[in-house]
Amino acid sequence: MKKLMILLILCVTTIALAQDGAAPSPDGTGVRINSRGGIAAPGAAATDGTGARRGRGGAGGAGGGVFGGGRRGQPQVYKYQGLALTPPMGWNTWNTFGTNINETLIKETATIIANKGLKDAGYVYVVLDDAWMARERDENGQLVADPVKFPSGMKALGDFLHSLGLKFGIYNDAGTRTCAGYPGGRGHEYEDARLYASWGVDYVKYDWCNTGSANAQETYRTFGLALLAAKRPMILSMCEWGTAKPWEWASPIAHLWRTTGDIQDRYSTNTRGRGGYGNGWKDILDRQTEQKLEQYAGPDHWNDPDMMEVGNRGLTFAESRAHFSFWCMLAAPLMMGNDLRIMTDDILKVLTDKDVIALDQDPLGKQGYRLIDEEGREVWVKELSNGNWAVCMLNDSPADVVMTLAWSDIPVLAGKTYKVRDLWSKKDLGTTKDNYSGSVVTHDVALFRLTPAE
Repeated sequence: MKKLMILLILCVTTIALAQDGAAPSPDGTGVRINSRGGIAAPGAAATDGTGARRGRGGAGGAGGGVFGGGRRGQPQVYKYQGLALTPPMGWNTWNTFGTNINETLIKETATIIANKGLKDAGYVYVVLDDAWMARERDENGQLVADPVKFPSGMKALGDFLHSLGLKFGIYNDAGTRTCAGYPGGRGHEYEDARLYASWGVDYVKYDWCNTGSANAQETYRTFGLALLAAKRPMILSMCEWGTAKPWEWASPIAHLWRTTGDIQDRYSTNTRGRGGYGNGWKDILDRQTEQKLEQYAGPDHWNDPDMMEVGNRGLTFAESRAHFSFWCMLAAPLMMGNDLRIMTDDILKVLTDKDVIALDQDPLGKQGYRLIDEEGREVWVKELSNGNWAVCMLNDSPADVVMTLAWSDIPVLAGKTYKVRDLWSKKDLGTTKDNYSGSVVTHDVALFRLTPAE
């Protein structure tokens, strides 16, 4: 009988420890697993935005508060909440410069962003992509900035960006090596996150090369916890390319996630968005609607159709303008990918158009979707706040044409009357009682904002 009692006590103790014990994190500080299934970042409190904690679930405010989930049936949160209530806007090095980046380029570009109206338009994140680091970690296993490319180091660069009122973004990879062969973050998640925090990083793009058989959800969740443990609010941009359908599971982990392979400065390469590195922006656009991705996007969790090619040499001006229009219709993160030092005034005007950017940054956070798909013509709609709608009509034909649009063909307008504003021509076109007709050049758009008529 005594042996039976001892065994019973041991079983009860084991269950209690399993329910409310401590699981060590990779850095040894411990990530506490609470009795309701939540994971608490070390030393964290939800109300001050320093990490997740055991307790009631719920969304943090704009200050970045984080809750650990806690109650059964509620999702665990692995990110700082409230950092991306509208899609992030900024500039990334990769599309134009690839691995050929350096401190001078970043500072020149940041100065242009600050002084030419781009910052005022909302572009605040300056993101260094692959190849900013040395080829190997140092003797302590730490990442090191390439001493030739970035002689002042990352902390000094971050301080410079912050002095301009901008935010600092950096890149790494979930695998053993980055896509360009530099040291990846696999097995170094916690120490890397602490290092980024010490440099003043505000945004981390995390790629998916050289990951072997790793599980994407588990891998990104680990890095999300590492960022929480670093106790500095940082946006997590997942670059998993949509392989594991991150839109179905990444919302508690990342603020944005890639939905396709890489973009090129082409209108279309006929990949339908399935090309690894060779997708035109129209191919990527097609992929968004084929996957019905609009249902997964919203404040603080965005589908990312990749960085923009607006202004790059492979696109005509009309294609650049249409590309920008659709990324705004998609509520996509707006990351410029062109060389701002040689940007034309026309492209600058497109990128800073406040009426069009307002579609992307609308606080309702709805992603637009394709309503009409005909030979040579597409019509997309996007619900906006205050009962407004955005409508975008694409000329997908190889020639300039006169295009017409009957507002009655858009069921979501429900027969109501709206005032119509042509956003690119800056003209009021009356109301939806009169159908639209106008000339649209090949691969360009007619873009409208509809406001309820009083």
